[in-house]
Amino acid sequence: MNPGEKLVRDRIPELIRANGEVPISHQADPSEYRQRLRDKLTEEVDEYLTAADEQAVEELADVLEVVYALAADLGVGKEELEKLRRAKADQRGAFNDRVVLRGVMPRVRRGS
Repeated sequence: MNPGEKLVRDRIPELIRANGEVPISHQADPSEYRQRLRDKLTEEVDEYLTAADEQAVEELADVLEVVYALAADLGVGKEELEKLRRAKADQRGAFNDRVVLRGVMPRVRRGS
C-alpha cells in the first residue's frame, strides 16, 4: 500500500468532481479493503480521542460507520452485530455503571 493513500467514504470522489477537481482512486481488492478498514478504524478512533467535546459525537459516528463496514466485510450485518452486542451486555453488562475493577481478592478456602 502506498503512503498517502487512504480509504474514503463512497461519495468522496463525486464530491471532489463537484468541486471541479479530478479524484485519482482505485477500488481495493478484498485483502486491501480489510487492511484499509483497520487503518481507518485506527484513524477515526485517534480523531475521537483528540476531539473537543462538541466534535466527539461526530467522530463516534465515523467510528461506528467503520465498525459497520468491518462487520459487513466479515459477513455480519448491523442487526446481527447489535444482537451480539445486546447478548454480551445481557450476560456481562454494559459500561453504564462506570465500574472500575481495581483487582480481585483470592478465594478464601475454608476447612482445609
